[in-house]
Amino acid sequence: MTQVSHQQWGEVSSLGSVDLWILQSSQVRVEVLTLGAIIRSVCSRGKHGQMEDVVLGYDDLEGYVSDKRYLGAVVGRVANRIARGHFVVEGKDYQLDINNGPNALHGGLRGFNKAIWLATAVESGVQLSLTSPDGDQGYPGEVQVSVTYTLQGETLTAEYQARSTKTTPINLTNHSYFNLAGQGAADIYDHEVSISAQSYLPVDDTSIPTGEIRAVEGSPFDLRKPVLIGSRLKVIPGPGFDHNFCLSSPGDPWTRKHAARVCHPASGRVLEVSTSQPGVQFYTANFLDGSITGKGGARYRKHSSFCLETQNWPDAVNQASFPDCLLRPGEEYRHITCFIFTTV
Repeated sequence: MTQVSHQQWGEVSSLGSVDLWILQSSQVRVEVLTLGAIIRSVCSRGKHGQMEDVVLGYDDLEGYVSDKRYLGAVVGRVANRIARGHFVVEGKDYQLDINNGPNALHGGLRGFNKAIWLATAVESGVQLSLTSPDGDQGYPGEVQVSVTYTLQGETLTAEYQARSTKTTPINLTNHSYFNLAGQGAADIYDHEVSISAQSYLPVDDTSIPTGEIRAVEGSPFDLRKPVLIGSRLKVIPGPGFDHNFCLSSPGDPWTRKHAARVCHPASGRVLEVSTSQPGVQFYTANFLDGSITGKGGARYRKHSSFCLETQNWPDAVNQASFPDCLLRPGEEYRHITCFIFTTV
């Protein structure tokens, strides 16, 4: 049985009040905010039964209001980067705000992570809903979107749904930063990762995919068998992992499949991720720099955590060979991601 409760957590001027929802099973405790549909914490057991919060975040609402790193949030309308913030849909040009070098990132200057979502209790969880008006952050069409978090035993499921009045790109994900040693631990070098992908997307110097779909075989991006993150980071070009791993190919049928597994041997904690999405962005917190003070006074530094952002491939709206990211009127966008917290 999962216990579901909620309480008011604070007030955002001009937006309204923010609630904190608590999902509690016998194995896992999850906190969710109505601001940004943020996963504020996930407490899971280690091999000796000790509970630890494994998700980075803030002690108070102000931290999330001013946050620029998307800690725990649902990002949209389009997660990841759109080259030059520009795309063409049905012959019409759209220009988005530029907020990441020369590109648009994670939905814009005021994306879904900064909105207050409407919460409704559902069995074993909470459904959060949002209406994004036509023209929101430059995107076409009014979009009705929801994310439903449910907790069953050791499995936290996020189900995303959306409908639009006009053809629009859409790509939703959750941007939780994990450290299985505990959210205040210094780094993730002692974690082991495996990702079930035969190929990945190389990127240019602004992190936009070049268009090539490259086999992981024989490269540092071959994570099909478990590798120690610390040693692999030493041979990755650039500051770390921030790449899309291809879980399925364009045109493949919609199905939920195993995506990734991360194990922290010292605590025994394991996170497994499965998803219906065609990709997962593996990110090793390369741009955290110690300037953020998180929960319990922790300073979040480079490589202090990892993200497994299940999603469509980045810049898909501009790359015809990538899986289609357009949602058309009358269609339903639906994806599911499961986070399973176990021990070894």
